[in-house]
Amino acid sequence: MSDHAPKPAPDEAERAARVVPLTPRPEAPRAKEPLWRHLVGDVLRHERRTQERTLKDVADEARISMPYLSELERGRKEASSEVLAAVARALGLSLAELLARAHGRLAPTPRTTTSSVTRLAPRHGRTPGRHSSELRLAA
Repeated sequence: MSDHAPKPAPDEAERAARVVPLTPRPEAPRAKEPLWRHLVGDVLRHERRTQERTLKDVADEARISMPYLSELERGRKEASSEVLAAVARALGLSLAELLARAHGRLAPTPRTTTSSVTRLAPRHGRTPGRHSSELRLAA
């Protein structure tokens, strides 16, 4: 004889209590944000070429090696603020101007623009007061 008796059919309450896992919605692929060193490098190279100057000329004036300047322009190296200031001066820019131009190359994304704030009504059963409402932030 079997020790296992057949299980009775689940009643209505048991069926209602079952949890059905939801499949997450696939997110749309996000555009890859550029690295800061690439933006700065693009500005350095653009400014140097606009002035029709050579890597050697700018590197000598900034007192850095020509290969290092080339790596900065290609976004391969992360320069210190002192090096960036020296290269900017060699190109006739201030450090602030260089960084502002690099910042200008950033395209605004929905995540970096203004966010909206929604104030919800107090939940049922709560007394209206200072801490009774919720805030939801949407990016």
